[in-house]
Amino acid sequence: MSQYRHILLATDFSAEGDTIGARAVELARHYQARLSLVHVVEYIPVELGYELVLPEQIDVGQHLVEEGRQRLGALAERLGVPEAAQWVEQDSAHHGILRLAQERGVDLIVLGSHGRRGLARLLGSTANAVLHGADCDVLAVRVQG
Repeated sequence: MSQYRHILLATDFSAEGDTIGARAVELARHYQARLSLVHVVEYIPVELGYELVLPEQIDVGQHLVEEGRQRLGALAERLGVPEAAQWVEQDSAHHGILRLAQERGVDLIVLGSHGRRGLARLLGSTANAVLHGADCDVLAVRVQG
């Protein structure tokens, strides 16, 4: 078994996030590893028709990033993760997680897996894409739903 030094918890703020976070904290304590957190904002801009006039220019992507930072900060506080080990990225979920893991020298990625079936399974999931694209170990924590 590997001696993990840097564990990355990827969160989407699902209802099971604290359970998945507790698993990551447990592993970090066991291996005396650093624990970092990432949330990836998947914002796809949509062009609005000229009929719709917004009262002011709104940067939706930046708003989602700021909201992600607030929610990630709250999770980090519950898990005891310092601000310097928290990242909010704007990308596709799996690309953002994989890129950050590689840039930061992560040797274990922890994330939730919903165990999709049928069409959702054929279309893939973030956990599956991370599992097949990662250069390091990946722990997909099974969540109900």
